[in-house]
Amino acid sequence: MRILYFSRDYTPHDYRFLSALADSEHRVYYMQLERRGHTVEDRALPPQIEQVAWRGGQNPARLKDGLGLLLDLKRVIRQIQPDLIQAGPLQRSALLVALAGFHPLLSMSWGYDLLIDAGRNTAWRWATRYTLGRSDALLGDCDVIRKLAIAHGMPPERIVTFPWGIDLEHFCPGEEALLHGSPINSAISTTGDQPAPFRLLSTRGWEPIYGVETIARAFVQVSRQRPESHLVMLGNGSQASLLRHILSVDGTMSERQTLPYENSQIERVLFPGHVSYAELPRYYRSADLYVSASHSDGTSISLLEAMACGIPVLVSDIPGNREWVTPSENGWLFPEGDADALARAILKAIEGRQRLPEMGRAARKLVEQRADWKRNFPKLFAAYDLALR
Repeated sequence: MRILYFSRDYTPHDYRFLSALADSEHRVYYMQLERRGHTVEDRALPPQIEQVAWRGGQNPARLKDGLGLLLDLKRVIRQIQPDLIQAGPLQRSALLVALAGFHPLLSMSWGYDLLIDAGRNTAWRWATRYTLGRSDALLGDCDVIRKLAIAHGMPPERIVTFPWGIDLEHFCPGEEALLHGSPINSAISTTGDQPAPFRLLSTRGWEPIYGVETIARAFVQVSRQRPESHLVMLGNGSQASLLRHILSVDGTMSERQTLPYENSQIERVLFPGHVSYAELPRYYRSADLYVSASHSDGTSISLLEAMACGIPVLVSDIPGNREWVTPSENGWLFPEGDADALARAILKAIEGRQRLPEMGRAARKLVEQRADWKRNFPKLFAAYDLALR
């Protein structure tokens, strides 16, 4: 079967799907809608996958480019003659395929397309319903996405839901937290009379949707009371200046105040930048607690990665996270956007740190049961069969 995999950008999610498809008997083509100005996946495209050269994929996609992209997509379809197109997110790549009139179309929700974009305004709601109405099947990663798709008109019997999962051999418990040369420990100096460092890890992008500002404000409160606490913030993004400001001015001064940064907490924060896929597990294993304040998530892959490495999690109380976190068993939830509540929860975790290894083992056990990519991936072929029927 000839499959055209059409995505917005090239992300770890895309690499995961394309790598698995590369090992199948199908001939797979990959087409990228846009390039958004930053590298989101450092691994090369699997060599068995044929990348399609077309009008898109080099720059951010704009509304005024829509007609040209649609016409060139039709050309690609005539040239490749795919038996099926897998496309997402809904209001971007999948919408173009729907407008082209191609069937069978397997639309793939990326979470934010239904959690956020579908409710932006009338135009986005129309695009959502139009695409779903012309999709032969829908692929989603959690129950909240399924419910939202149904609310926008997708027949429930045309939806296939499964957590996209992770590589449990790559993301697994290890001994990095005990090694002097671990990524976090090597940057933290302590003396014999100080409490053992407590290491918090954030891996989300520095964008408003991920709530990293909330983490920074909470950490300022925590580090005042527990100076042994340290925060590692991987990545980068548009909120870099804001985060450094919050941490530098102790999270309390207004933008107009010019007092010296006497109480700065930024010396307890590490900024390693973007970390490769190969190095990422070492950062998880070196942490005591994974923290995410995201305002919107389906099944968060970074959440699953942390749990797979045996690290307890403290994440925002949103529907996607509730499907994975049982409070006080494998982690905790805190009210979305509430920095004070997050700070209190971190302090509670520090006080009860002797329980964290047990909670980490429970987290690992859960992802072994539900988030094994090798075990979950065959459900994609069930979605193909559904779309083809």
